[in-house]
Amino acid sequence: MDVRPAGIHHVTAIATDPAANAAFYRNVLGMRLVKRTVNFDDPTTYHLYYGDRAGSPGTIMTFFPWPGAPRGRLGAGQATVTTFSVPEGSLGWWAEHLRSLDVDFTRPAERGAEDVLSLRDPDGLVIELAASTDHHDTDPWDGGGIPADRAVRGIRAVTFTENRLDDTAALLVDRLGFRLEEETADRARFRTAAAGEAVGTIVDVVARPAAERGHVAAGTVHHVAYRAPDGPSQAAWREDLIAQGVGVTEVRDRNYFTSIYFREPGGVLLEIATDGPGFDYDEPLLELGRSLRLPPWLEPDREAIAAALPPLEGDR
Repeated sequence: MDVRPAGIHHVTAIATDPAANAAFYRNVLGMRLVKRTVNFDDPTTYHLYYGDRAGSPGTIMTFFPWPGAPRGRLGAGQATVTTFSVPEGSLGWWAEHLRSLDVDFTRPAERGAEDVLSLRDPDGLVIELAASTDHHDTDPWDGGGIPADRAVRGIRAVTFTENRLDDTAALLVDRLGFRLEEETADRARFRTAAAGEAVGTIVDVVARPAAERGHVAAGTVHHVAYRAPDGPSQAAWREDLIAQGVGVTEVRDRNYFTSIYFREPGGVLLEIATDGPGFDYDEPLLELGRSLRLPPWLEPDREAIAAALPPLEGDR
């Protein structure tokens, strides 16, 4: 059975204020809030999912917003940049849009021929918008004030910062089936061979030998999830990783997908998540994200859980 990744499923990060988080991803980036639920391991806090119209795998950015959480520190052993794909020729529009909202951005010169805007969300999480000609079979959300022909298509890439490039490269190529696409002295780009130009196929690894270890907290990525089409494929991947000596968790039920977790040699937490059952599992597509959804085992505590959660900015 083919256990190569079919691109990114989602990226999960840590935030502080859930209202500010929702306002940024809905109103600034124009993404759809596709699921309003809680952290299953800590139901006193939200777990917010943003994506395209249906929350398609590869478009999903999720957050654990813990009010009062300390600020994290970017460094080695982390996913330090999340890059979203936008249509070719749209970065000028995005620059004007960000200026109109007083959102600071830069255009990094070190990215060479790739045209990107770099910005930060309210907690300092580093986000890029990259103009891309890659084909992305997603359904951009046009309900957030962003025209459909400018809207975010999905997650194009993630960047890992590592003290050593070689060990992480070996896991990506030899164990996870990525191919090395291009390389410079301190940066290498890998693309999964199983997904062509589908969304979320790129991992950039930046070598910073002297970098301090990062600290995962507010404003940093918690983990990066890759796609498995179904449970049997996920199980085969788990068995393959265990056979290669990688420590992998048991399968965990996340209601909208199942998950397994492991760390790459540099320390970044990775997940393999199934494509299904999907975000319309417990509410209709047209109603996604409008009300609090809980897994069956938390339903008996719904009243107390809901009472402890604050309202979100821009509820509609």
